[in-house]
Amino acid sequence: MPPRKRRSYTAEYKVEAAHRVIDSGRTITEVARELGIDAGMLSVWVKDERRRIAAAEVQGENPLEAAERAELLRLRRQVSELEKDNAFLVKASAYFAAMQKNRPGSL
Repeated sequence: MPPRKRRSYTAEYKVEAAHRVIDSGRTITEVARELGIDAGMLSVWVKDERRRIAAAEVQGENPLEAAERAELLRLRRQVSELEKDNAFLVKASAYFAAMQKNRPGSL
């Protein structure tokens, strides 16, 4: 039997999963089952996030509210999409500029 490939998770996913436990008051087991991940792994993410929140509070910073975190994720996705669109437009304009130069009668 071939070895199973390890799944990797982004930092944003880990934080969001941890906050499903922290913000909702549900158990780690419930949220882990809902997300289809191991409860032990989610437990580590929750502990890490709680430590991060406590460290931010010690430094006098307020951690992001759930709505602020959701908006931040939405804006990051939007920036990513706009960057992809921009890269496509740069390539398309270069292509059409090259096509224009190759046309007979152009400068």
